[in-house]
Amino acid sequence: MSHDDADLVNWQEFARARAELAAAFARILGYFREDGDKAIGLIEQAFRSRNAAALVSPAHKLKGEAAQFGAHRLSAMAEEIEMVARRCVESHEGPDELIEIVVSLRPCFAETLTLLDREVNPPAPRKAAGFGRRAPGAAIGFGRAG
Repeated sequence: MSHDDADLVNWQEFARARAELAAAFARILGYFREDGDKAIGLIEQAFRSRNAAALVSPAHKLKGEAAQFGAHRLSAMAEEIEMVARRCVESHEGPDELIEIVVSLRPCFAETLTLLDREVNPPAPRKAAGFGRRAPGAAIGFGRAG
């Protein structure tokens, strides 16, 4: 399956990881945020310097950490980078063919984190009173009688 076809997040796997990690979940998710950002920086740097060998390790790490949280698309992208980079090392080629995936890696990471954060910290529901209407239980003001 191509990374383009992969779900951004598999919520069943995310829920399983959340249950398994329990109290450590938020801390591990924080590590994923930091490590992922660092791995993507290393991938971008290695790509700019056309160093296929330097792509392998950060892509491998990102692949595993993303998979742990059910971040399928990010994991698939990292896996593709890792596999192509390994092939490039073996054939003594530059990783030029990875340009599109390397460029789209950071936006995918950001979108994934936004979804994970929204799931972990959902926005508080708002009580809408409507324009010009008094919210139930609200005090009456401005000299108006109820």
